[in-house]
Amino acid sequence: MRLVMLGTGPFAVPTLRQLVASSHQVLRVVTRPPRGRRPEAPPMQVAAEQLALPLWQPETVNSEEAVAELQSLKPDLLVVCDYGEILKPAALAVAPHGGINLHGSLLPKYRGAAPVQWAVLNGDAETGNTVIQMTAGLDAGPCLGIDVLPIDPDESAGTLEARLAARGGDLVLQVIDALAAGTAMPIKQDRQQASKAPRLEKEHGAIDWSRDAQAIKNQVRALDPWPRAYTSWQRGAGEPLRLILHRTSVVSPSPDPAAAPGMVLEAGPRLLVATGAGALEILALQPAGKRVMDAAEFLRGYQLPVGARLGT
Repeated sequence: MRLVMLGTGPFAVPTLRQLVASSHQVLRVVTRPPRGRRPEAPPMQVAAEQLALPLWQPETVNSEEAVAELQSLKPDLLVVCDYGEILKPAALAVAPHGGINLHGSLLPKYRGAAPVQWAVLNGDAETGNTVIQMTAGLDAGPCLGIDVLPIDPDESAGTLEARLAARGGDLVLQVIDALAAGTAMPIKQDRQQASKAPRLEKEHGAIDWSRDAQAIKNQVRALDPWPRAYTSWQRGAGEPLRLILHRTSVVSPSPDPAAAPGMVLEAGPRLLVATGAGALEILALQPAGKRVMDAAEFLRGYQLPVGARLGT
């Protein structure tokens, strides 16, 4: 098939590499333009340049000019992943087979920009990739292929996302081959089972110690590598010290079930904090402006006493 791939972020890169290595022809790679005060080339731009593929970065792929450009390529199929803009019907109509999208969740669960993070945040035991036929709705089209993957209870969202990305290309190729052969079997999504996965913001990182220890551990995992889970330690009358949590472990039952949430229960050799249910052991953390360190190293440099309270 003659393909145009639209993608911007790192999740799409492994799929692009597999498409290039397949029997299909990648006519062009479309990415969103670099943004920000110090714009950097997005991962898909870097990959396209490494693979010597034609690259195009329109401000919007839905303009009349962009749609006409897509039509001029005469693609059989648009392949979309981690692109950053919803394609309107006119753009999808340029290819006889329309567009397919690789999404990092078991749709209809977690429609939106952060499906992997929300799966970890909610403590799900499994997730996966879904390839859908694209429609006007957000991640709402019929499913063409599903690949289920267990979630390790200690892995971060970043690690899980990388595993899903590495597997996505195989699923996309299976769907493309089925479309080419006319054997694809679309399965309509159950709208009653749909849930949303909006992009996480920095505010999601603030730890509420009244929640149970497992929920806080999931928060730490889900917000790794960004925006990170954090708490604060009020040291005397000065400014509170922000502590970014990198790795944690659940201790249940708590050695002091009556302790107030956020209270430091142990401060050597391990760092143990009371929560709303159970206790949380902080294994690795990062004081503001410093590097990541394990709990023992932190406690050697900072005199955090038993009985101190973390949080607001």
